[in-house]
Amino acid sequence: MTNLGTLGTFGIYTFDFEHQPAARISAAAQELEQLGWRALWFPEVGGREALTQAGYLLSRTERLHVVNGIAQIWSRAAAATHAASTLLADAYPGRHVLGLGFGGERRPGVKPLAAMAEYVDELDALAKESSVPAPGTPVRRVLAAYGPKMLALARDRSAGAHTYHVNTAHTAQAREVLGPDAFLGVEHPVLLERDSETARATAREHLRPYLNTPYNIAKFRRLGYADEEIAHGGSDRLVDDLVFWGDLDTVADKLRAHVRAGADHVAVQVIGTEPGGSAMPHWRRLGEALLP
Repeated sequence: MTNLGTLGTFGIYTFDFEHQPAARISAAAQELEQLGWRALWFPEVGGREALTQAGYLLSRTERLHVVNGIAQIWSRAAAATHAASTLLADAYPGRHVLGLGFGGERRPGVKPLAAMAEYVDELDALAKESSVPAPGTPVRRVLAAYGPKMLALARDRSAGAHTYHVNTAHTAQAREVLGPDAFLGVEHPVLLERDSETARATAREHLRPYLNTPYNIAKFRRLGYADEEIAHGGSDRLVDDLVFWGDLDTVADKLRAHVRAGADHVAVQVIGTEPGGSAMPHWRRLGEALLP
């Protein structure tokens, strides 16, 4: 897999584009590029289709790297993912990263690790056998991973791993599993708010869905949080570890802790923006603190 150092140390991760018209998405991506951000990550959460949106963002910018964080593997067949990602790699050399994760239509009884391994097997077979022309610059692929087995799969079958809502201790653990060469991209939510009561209330609202689903509860237990810390909106320790808040310098230093722990890239998610709103004012300020 192609090296991902061209993403830079910090990028933007956003849900905002799920709620905005195309013209506004285009304007935001272009401004981020002008500000010096090199990577833009976005999820697939039931709104816009992942690879169509990636293609649109790439078409509206010149240098920006666009990362699916993530495209859900059960939202499209491996053949469709292969065809779309191959075209994007060919049309926009070195600018698209195909981030894949477990998700889409529920399939009871299927384990995430087995499902991902099977999907990657299909993609690799298609790359060898498909009539779709191979791009001059290969498809760049990362896998959403948390546990050691999925991290090992990401290490062995892709350029590396993408983690979501983890603490810096997990980043250090992930680096140990991935080894020195595989890519590690870490998403982290932030809030430029100095008042602790206001910041934690916003953070708890953001974390609420994650603190009430079995998969995420199991993840937080493995991160070292006791059940009483996960319950009732999350303890202050958990909230402060998973959402960095404070003034600009404080937030920037906390984000750099992931880099010190072994992350190659940190995708910064500004929270607290109303649906249809924009985090652009915060992205501008963060750029001043984080970009070269």
